[in-house]
Amino acid sequence: MIQERINYLKESINRANYQYYAEDNPSISDFEYDNMFAELKKLEEEHPEFKTPDSPTQRVGSVSERFFPYKHKHRLYSLDNTYDYEELRRWYEKFQKEFGKNIELVCELKIDGLAIALTYEKGYFVRGVTRGDGVTGEDITNNLKTIKAIPLKLFEPVDVEVRGEIYMPKSSFEKLNEENLALGEKLFANPRNAAAGSIRQLDSTITAKRDLSMFSYTAIFENMENPPQTHYESIMYLKKLGFKINPNIEFCKDIECAVEYCQKWENKRHELDYATDGVVIKINSILYQNNSGYTARAPRWATAFKFPPEEVTTKLTDIEVSIGKTGAATPIAVLEPVQLSGSTVSRASLHNFDEIRRLDVRIGDKVFIKKAAEIIPKVVKVVEDENHGNLAVYSPPQKCPSCNSPLTTRQGEVGLFCEFEDCPAQNIAKIEFWSSKDAMDIDKIGPAIIEQLYKKHFIKTPADLYKLTLDDFMQLDLVKQKSANNMYTSIQASRNRPLNRLITALSIPNVGKETAELLSQEYGSIDNLIAAEPENFCKISGIGPKVAQDIYEFFRKPKNLELINDLKELGINPKFESNQLSDKFSGMTFVLTGTLRDMTREEASALIKQMGGKTSSSVSKNTTYVLAGENAGSKLDKAQDLGVTILSEEDFRNMIL
Repeated sequence: MIQERINYLKESINRANYQYYAEDNPSISDFEYDNMFAELKKLEEEHPEFKTPDSPTQRVGSVSERFFPYKHKHRLYSLDNTYDYEELRRWYEKFQKEFGKNIELVCELKIDGLAIALTYEKGYFVRGVTRGDGVTGEDITNNLKTIKAIPLKLFEPVDVEVRGEIYMPKSSFEKLNEENLALGEKLFANPRNAAAGSIRQLDSTITAKRDLSMFSYTAIFENMENPPQTHYESIMYLKKLGFKINPNIEFCKDIECAVEYCQKWENKRHELDYATDGVVIKINSILYQNNSGYTARAPRWATAFKFPPEEVTTKLTDIEVSIGKTGAATPIAVLEPVQLSGSTVSRASLHNFDEIRRLDVRIGDKVFIKKAAEIIPKVVKVVEDENHGNLAVYSPPQKCPSCNSPLTTRQGEVGLFCEFEDCPAQNIAKIEFWSSKDAMDIDKIGPAIIEQLYKKHFIKTPADLYKLTLDDFMQLDLVKQKSANNMYTSIQASRNRPLNRLITALSIPNVGKETAELLSQEYGSIDNLIAAEPENFCKISGIGPKVAQDIYEFFRKPKNLELINDLKELGINPKFESNQLSDKFSGMTFVLTGTLRDMTREEASALIKQMGGKTSSSVSKNTTYVLAGENAGSKLDKAQDLGVTILSEEDFRNMIL
């Protein structure tokens, strides 16, 4: 009797989850749902012998020490893409010639999320793996169990591998950033980053609190006598099994129908509560798909039409000046909030004061803004109207907004600078950069917390972070015990970062993470770096006389040496440890530009270094290869001018195999 009641509650709750999260059509009230869930939980606690993996109570999450690699049974491929309708038509015409008639297509919105592979055996969810490099991903099954759009048990006992896209709704993304802002934690740049950060939490109870969802977009059926014969039938069958599919999927009889679909959604997509950056177009017939096959990286039978970068207009209400870690004054446009590419934008980059003059930006103007590479908002031009001529021409500030020191120019550099070494804004910016992902990666310490710590005189330099106690954090506004513990633990974990990260974190002028890596390999310790002369630095490929002088002068300043001594006394004095696995790229220098499809630029850089190569941030005659992804910019142009060999991502992958 008890087991029957437990089974009834499980089935009822699972079906309610499906109707709510997959069909967006709730069948019972929240009150009824909560009562059933509470009863099920109580019965399972009293009778643990009846608790099963498909129970809704198993979605609460747990803590793991790490994620383990898992080789995909079926490779996850990338997609070729285009921004051009004529190219899309040419792609279609190849199949018309091959198969001799009009080819039916299926169009789906391309969700800006994270690809995932789910394995079900006899209808039960047994494993969930990230895309990884398409061949090997990470097993994050426990985290995926917390997402209610992923069924733990299907409505039929089938064996199937389902591919889907994990995403965070725009509304949930805005709410999460508001909560992080209140807690002084780091803000996510966009919903995709938020989803990625949430799905890869070692503590899956955190994942459970984030509002993640998933759209399923393809399936590989195992041991099925009569599997679906078309992609559209396959998707509809997934819905029948209990998966959430995108409601805007559309059957298209030919390419012109698909073009109309793309044109319709280019603007209509902004009405959706999830981010989409294009349309995936697939041949409908699975037989034709199998006959078309794959290239080394993508299916021939599918392609993606990418929407052009979005531009919107809004009013520029003010221009604020931010002082960075080097003293550089950067103008920031303050905007009337506007939706842009999946997030609310209220501030945008103006680059420098020369750019303001070039664009003739004035406070009160209507301006066009867009996101560079769909990430960083920037002002691109002014809306020319009758109001523009009546507004005052903008004049750059003469004094630092933080310390009131005069802003000056520097020889050979664009912009204005605050030269006061103890400027509060510079000190805060240096600590923020120290904590950033590319430096010491202290992931629980955001700008709001750093500013509070500084204003309360708990910290003045990065070294002071390592002197903080739990009680110090508890004295901050809105910080509770758990947040204090997380921040303290995150700081302590950063003590063990490698030498190249420490060099990056020091904020040496013109020394980014690539140069820091070169210095780390060459000198092996901070002490050796301090003792080196400018001419020694110039012997390193990629470091010129100006950067060499900047490094040398940095280590001659008493304030910087005092910081390094403080760090040493706190036990932070790493030595270089090589993780090189081969010398395949020995003597080669790579420059990476644009957005890679199958890996991040950081992952590609790590592979290059593991194979004995070096990376640089700038293209020169000494550059061996430029690895160019999507939206590659001036580095690609310079490489072409210099005759440097340019690699596609596919070329690069073939080199490392």
